[in-house]
Amino acid sequence: MLPSLRVALSLGVLVGIAAGCASGGGKTRPSTRDESTVTSEDIERQGATSSPVEKALQGRIAGVTVIQTPDGSIAVRIRGAVSIHGNTEPLYILDGMAIQPGPNGTLSGINPSDIESIKVLKDAAETAMYGSRGANGVIIIKTKRPPPPPSG
Repeated sequence: MLPSLRVALSLGVLVGIAAGCASGGGKTRPSTRDESTVTSEDIERQGATSSPVEKALQGRIAGVTVIQTPDGSIAVRIRGAVSIHGNTEPLYILDGMAIQPGPNGTLSGINPSDIESIKVLKDAAETAMYGSRGANGVIIIKTKRPPPPPSG
């Protein structure tokens, strides 16, 4: 094969690969929202405003499992149970502050009606800023802010 033809062929393959990567991996529709976020509208539509916060995540985000434990509490697992002897609970962040789940790992102190969004961080790159605390994933909960007082 001629050297110039080999270079042209290699360049054509490289351009084809770059175009395929830039096109969104074969997606035919643009994503309207982040696939790892549950919004207040999703919670209301699901009817989870009277159930525990964890139920709002059930079946909504790939890689997140919500299970009922034998003692009756609810456990959230991100990317499955990765430790035999260690803690497998994700790190919970509520309005920028790390919080500890309540008894049996529940978030019973948070009213689902007050939630604006719940974002789940699963990948190592996303959880890196939380260090080892984010090793089991991170669940970021933002609550609704009250409207500002009227001026005047």
